[in-house]
Amino acid sequence: MMLNNLSEFLIHWAITALALWVASAIFRGISFSDKQSLFVAALLLGFANAIVRPVLIVLTLPLTLITFGFFLLVINALVIMLVAAIVPGFKISGFWTAFFASIFIAVFSFFIGLFIFHSGGHPIMMPAQGGIMI
Repeated sequence: MMLNNLSEFLIHWAITALALWVASAIFRGISFSDKQSLFVAALLLGFANAIVRPVLIVLTLPLTLITFGFFLLVINALVIMLVAAIVPGFKISGFWTAFFASIFIAVFSFFIGLFIFHSGGHPIMMPAQGGIMI
């Protein structure tokens, strides 16, 4: 059971790293100095989305309700900017770059996750090589 949780964590981390890397290729205002900063940023973005983002959502609930949820996009951008401020080698040129990149990263990660995971949230069994889980 614990190994399955670890593999799911590693897959989500890889998806986030891939999404950040593709975003840095698409958006001129996002850059990573090396692979290490990319992987650390992906790890911290996952933790920030799990810990910081829910707190920000609760604190800004009235504003989120008034804007019919659109303020969540601002929260996503702020979380990415926070991670960029913490991780050396991860640079974002400004709020609007983070705003549009956060939308891209969320959509990209969603579709990659759909491809990798089935509805139960577990990795898809690959038929090759005796059904090894990826």
